[in-house]
Amino acid sequence: MCFLTRGLALLLGVLLWAPWQALHGAPLTELSGDEDFQLFLQRNLEFTRKIHGDVAALQRVVCDTFQLCKEEELLLVRQDLDVAQALLEQCHKRTFQAETCFSQIRAGLRIYHGSLATIRDLLPGHAALVETLQLDMANLSSNIQQQMEDLGLATVTYPTENQDPLPTFSSRFRHQVGGFFILANFQRFLETAYRALRHLANL
Repeated sequence: MCFLTRGLALLLGVLLWAPWQALHGAPLTELSGDEDFQLFLQRNLEFTRKIHGDVAALQRVVCDTFQLCKEEELLLVRQDLDVAQALLEQCHKRTFQAETCFSQIRAGLRIYHGSLATIRDLLPGHAALVETLQLDMANLSSNIQQQMEDLGLATVTYPTENQDPLPTFSSRFRHQVGGFFILANFQRFLETAYRALRHLANL
């Protein structure tokens, strides 16, 4: 790995896993009327849409390159794969909890940021798109961090390096299917995160 690539990876780690803010100590009704908080939400909605589009582009590449396009046709193989999936149950409107929702979004971004190494290895010709996706994820996290600091909310410190092991696959085909489901799971994660941010923006 070249020096520039190592430097980029370090920068991404610092940006993405810098301290996130929890929403403890600030009533949600007060935040909902704050102009800066609304700008923060709109900015993150834009980043989420951008990331969603990048993931969709990678899904199309996987479909065109490996003819892996329909999730229902791959469920049997999926059962034998160790593919990470981040849950956002506290971000659904019925059980919405802002504090835990933001914590779950942060944890999910960490999971999928690490999993993107699998996609980069699978699609080396599209490494630039993967790096763009990672940079947008880092910007999303950095914006959230800065806005929460501006609001004077409590911070939670997380490790700057992701120590979770990458998934391993016993064959090239399983690697391809694993990449397919990483992107599919990430897409669902982003859709839920987007709805949660939009819910906050509409309060």
